[in-house]
Amino acid sequence: MSRNQYALAIIFLALVQTMAQAQTFNVLYYLSGSSGIWPEAGLIQDASGNLYGTATYGGDGCGDDSCGVVFMLDTNGKETVLHNFAGPDGDMPEAPLLRDDKGNLYGTTAAGGNSNQGAVFKIDTAGNETVLHSFVSKDGCQPRQGLIMDEAGNLYGTTSACGNVAHGSGTIFRLSKNGEYAVLHNFAGSPSDGAAPDYGRLTLDTAGNLYGVTFEGGNETNCSNYYVGCGVLYKLSKDGKFVILHRFAGGTSDGCYPYGTVALDGDGGLHGTTFGCGAHGWGIIWKVCKEGVETIRHNFAGGTSDGCNPEGSAVLDAKGNLYGNSRFCGAYGGGWDGGTVWELSKKNVLTLLHSFDQSDGAQPWGEVLRTENGTLFGTTTYGGSDDCSYGCGTVWSVAFPGPEDSR
Repeated sequence: MSRNQYALAIIFLALVQTMAQAQTFNVLYYLSGSSGIWPEAGLIQDASGNLYGTATYGGDGCGDDSCGVVFMLDTNGKETVLHNFAGPDGDMPEAPLLRDDKGNLYGTTAAGGNSNQGAVFKIDTAGNETVLHSFVSKDGCQPRQGLIMDEAGNLYGTTSACGNVAHGSGTIFRLSKNGEYAVLHNFAGSPSDGAAPDYGRLTLDTAGNLYGVTFEGGNETNCSNYYVGCGVLYKLSKDGKFVILHRFAGGTSDGCYPYGTVALDGDGGLHGTTFGCGAHGWGIIWKVCKEGVETIRHNFAGGTSDGCNPEGSAVLDAKGNLYGNSRFCGAYGGGWDGGTVWELSKKNVLTLLHSFDQSDGAQPWGEVLRTENGTLFGTTTYGGSDDCSYGCGTVWSVAFPGPEDSR
């Protein structure tokens, strides 16, 4: 074999190895009509591999667009609607579900309930729904984030509006196992506090402290044209002390308008994304260390080779890699098409794992679910079936070959 032939053989083997290690994207389900449409939240999974989620509209519970559904997708791709919302029991579920160790599901709706200001619901293993709390203005209203549960069975969540009459910027709440509702914090808005937490859910550490972001509030300097403030990262300690850990400054040197759940690493660092601002104006991936110093890990550049405007959360693996999606851009980005699934390595190298092209989904809003074997699951709000304007949305997966430790 000549030197040139040997070199070509090495190149060929390298290409084969790269192709063998490539991830596989699949559409698991195309939403449509009575099955629910336009899902805005991510998914959860049980031990058998079944996926659970919400669709903000659709179903057959009420009205033309209907009030949304809770659904299950089994490992064969068969969807079952577990509950059709009808209004008084909830309307417009926009947040991910929570599943307890007995198989009960919990969640929030942004509207509906007794006062049409939102509700907290439970669906038991027999499919029976119970409204655990209907929001009224003093409690907060329009909950757009999901719930988290502590070891005692208490539920924690946020509302995006209402609460203290003087502010009306949302709340952090606790709903005890016995059904007692308590407001733990009233957001005061800019410039002293955050406002309008949206998508994802709170993060709870082992000491009982809560962490989250708000879409608005904080610093107004570069974010006052439409929204008031660029958003904040905060901590609510177990003893009720509220602290702002970072005020997003916007402009080109920082991000603005953070959505979703924050990821907590083993060193106490927090990770997430912002929808806008940064070096190119398309949002950032950030880290705030335990000491409160922010590092921008990636500035989204938009176009066809990068994502832009992430609305979902960042998910962290044991090696320090992050996974998430962006609502727009990617290879087919533009208009109602587009969006990406991405991986950010520990060394801050971003790889697009998939670009949506409308036929397989478009505009992923909800957070990515990452399972123990490294498979990613998620939803797109639009694209897929053309039974709806702009498509009804899809459920998708990205799988990697080989065991998790080999990547």
